Amino acid sequence: MKVRAMANILKADWLVKFLGGFAVGSAAALLMLPAHARAESVVAAPQPIIDAEPARKLETAVFAGGCFWGVEGVFSHVKGVKLSRSGYAGGPRGKQVSYEQVGSGRTGFAEAVSVTYDPKVVSYGTLMRVFFSVIADPTTLNYQGPDHGTQYRSALFPLNKEQARAAKAYLAQLQKAKLWDDPIVTRVERFTGFVKAEGYHQDFMEDNPRHPYIMRWDASKLEALKRLYPELYSAKASR
Repeated sequence: MKVRAMANILKADWLVKFLGGFAVGSAAALLMLPAHARAESVVAAPQPIIDAEPARKLETAVFAGGCFWGVEGVFSHVKGVKLSRSGYAGGPRGKQVSYEQVGSGRTGFAEAVSVTYDPKVVSYGTLMRVFFSVIADPTTLNYQGPDHGTQYRSALFPLNKEQARAAKAYLAQLQKAKLWDDPIVTRVERFTGFVKAEGYHQDFMEDNPRHPYIMRWDASKLEALKRLYPELYSAKASR
């Protein structure tokens, strides 16, 4: 684990993430985590009927689906993804925020991941399919796994009209598919900019595979990607 990352464990919800990981299966874990905390289910989501037409050689997509460590970690292993960065989205345009500020749940921002990808290799629709299959539960709006609050909401932030059209259509498609017992509550939100997170959050899953939180909540997502979509899985993470 990076020295700086270790130092920041003592801040805000890092302590819960850190100790909660070590205490999995123990009374301590049950006391620290919400009663209904559970890992996101793995679901083989359908191929989108409507996809976004690319306009550039490299496109960017922004997703929010709980703690950004796992979201970034999984997307970094998808073929065609050139770069995935952890950060914050959904707040006021032009505002700069820190991890501690976003963690308060009062900024309007959510932990999010910016994914730069080659649309000739992987489409926006396929990225959404991966997102809802193995990364995020679309039926839990303001929490994912053990993390609760609007800063952990499930949202898509289209960067253009094509992505917006595809995102809205795919959520409707998933609703009709009834793959989950509960209704789809993930929202399509207006993109107001992306604030890159602090350096110690970048590539966190790749650099800290034995971190208790990663082992408890995120490692299985990467395994699910490899198992469900071997044709999309890249053993080497993009960095």
